[in-house]
Amino acid sequence: MNSGDSRVIVALDYPQQDKALSLVDRLHPSLCRLKVGKEMFTRLGPPFVEALRQRGYDVFLDLKFHDIPNTVAAACDAAADLGVWMMNLHASGGRRMMEVARERLETRTNRPLLVAVTILTSLATEEIHEIGFSGDPAENVLRLAELTRQAGLDGVVCSPREAMALRQGLGDDFLLVTPGVRPKLATQDDQRRVMTPGEAISSGSSYLVVGRPITGADDPIQALQAINDEITAHL
Repeated sequence: MNSGDSRVIVALDYPQQDKALSLVDRLHPSLCRLKVGKEMFTRLGPPFVEALRQRGYDVFLDLKFHDIPNTVAAACDAAADLGVWMMNLHASGGRRMMEVARERLETRTNRPLLVAVTILTSLATEEIHEIGFSGDPAENVLRLAELTRQAGLDGVVCSPREAMALRQGLGDDFLLVTPGVRPKLATQDDQRRVMTPGEAISSGSSYLVVGRPITGADDPIQALQAINDEITAHL
């Protein structure tokens, strides 16, 4: 059993394995995919990814690689050895870094999806300027997404608020993986550029990364199903 055609990627942002697996065992791989980020991977390593895969889940390894081209390519190759479904790197690492990583993965028969982070959804315009980028977040997202497409990657991680412009500019086959998705009654937490699940899908998002509205819910399976139902209504 696997994650099928689910559009939801549940972010497992937990400090301990037992709490994460307790949630995972309440969910079902036919209803969602799972994201493992920096904290959990640093604490628990490859065995945790294997535990999720043994339960039938597709895993998005969210480590945002950013280094010299050969180092990033080797890291992507190592991640692919874990059998992950998707991984990411930073588009700001440049075209050559992205191309070398893609070329390394293309030597595999069943390669993982490779997407690039454009601008973190936690960043507002004033913070974009603080790190030396001109323009607003949307302008920088479009520029980095076009570079990602030229490098031959499968898609980008972006805010759902940029999804419509990216979909129109980059075509239907380019994947848009969007955090910053919150049901109407949920808080925004540390995300700045947010949308509801239905709004994000209608804007062109391919996959929605959802954390606390599911992981912090009294009934996670009910919260997940409500999001899936909203997605279905907007497809």
